Amino acid sequence: MPSATFELFREAIFNEKQVLCTYGGYHRELCPHILGRSNGEEKVLTFQFAGQSRTGLPPGGEWRCLYLSQVRDARLRDGPWHAGGQHRTAQRCVIDVEVDINIHVRRQR
Repeated sequence: MPSATFELFREAIFNEKQVLCTYGGYHRELCPHILGRSNGEEKVLTFQFAGQSRTGLPPGGEWRCLYLSQVRDARLRDGPWHAGGQHRTAQRCVIDVEVDINIHVRRQR
């Protein structure tokens, strides 16, 4: 059974909504792209475009892999969709992909 946080991130992907949350004690502003599990743990590959992180956030944002069990106070927000530039390598964040914005959302439109 998926967690409430998993369901919120799924809704964000299908409706291209931004997610505001706390992760690792830092406020994050994200656009989730790939959702699923790795080794039984719920995970999401996101593009963080604003907020804070332990390592800092470069101008323009950065891809982040998050464990959903560590996400706090998540909520959706309308706003522009953000994604990084071209990928140089295949993602390794989510092994068992359930939702991928490029496959399950954009190909259906």
